Amino acid sequence: MHVLERPAPPPDRTLAYDARASAVVDVFDPVGEPSGLAVVLHGGFWRAAYDRVHLRCLAAALADRTGMTIALPEYRRVGEPGGGVPGTLEDVAAIFARVPASLGVGASQTVVVGHSAGGHLAVLGAIGATTAPRRVVCLAGVLDLAAAHAARLSNGAVAELLGEYDPSTARVAAIDPMRLPVPACDVVLIHGERDDEVPVDYSRAYARRLDRDHGGGMAGGSAPRGGITVLPEADHYDVIDPHSSAFDVVARAIRVG
Repeated sequence: MHVLERPAPPPDRTLAYDARASAVVDVFDPVGEPSGLAVVLHGGFWRAAYDRVHLRCLAAALADRTGMTIALPEYRRVGEPGGGVPGTLEDVAAIFARVPASLGVGASQTVVVGHSAGGHLAVLGAIGATTAPRRVVCLAGVLDLAAAHAARLSNGAVAELLGEYDPSTARVAAIDPMRLPVPACDVVLIHGERDDEVPVDYSRAYARRLDRDHGGGMAGGSAPRGGITVLPEADHYDVIDPHSSAFDVVARAIRVG
């Protein structure tokens, strides 16, 4: 059964990070004392047609495999009140600021994971965060927003996020990881070579950007680390499927240690 259709276990608990109806986070607890926290941002091209439920299988499996608490938040999406720019980005900022603290975990023990459009939001949130997380793990991320916008990826999903279609507008650059400063933390990119929904070249281009900007070091300390893993046989969904061969790679990248 495809991971998007597979029955998923319910969360151990669900918390609120704001008063809005969609501002909730499912929490999956590991057996024993957690070694850290992973906040997982789902994809779906920022649209309300997709919600966090399709990543519950992954979240439950990661709690078991990594020994970490897994937080799976919801956020406003295009097609519901307040979704798109700026509401979606405001929710992501609130997730970064409030979810780890609500679970009693500091940024240094928090890994932020994002799939597809959630990868875009994970990197964008890390760029804007007051305190960067320990690591961002980006799974098949939409990391070159200008390229995705120009290609009308997923029937113009970036245009829907922005609320208008104009590939040259500064509004694209303002939320495009390729055109913003890189996060002040480790960034790990994982992408399937056979991905036919988000081109693997987006991750390759961002990896080159990280090499260039992190390679010179950072003031006051060493440069963050990271890198890219391209999985030859994986598609867009294998990277979120705990039954796939990609799961071991994903779990190792997320595990704190």
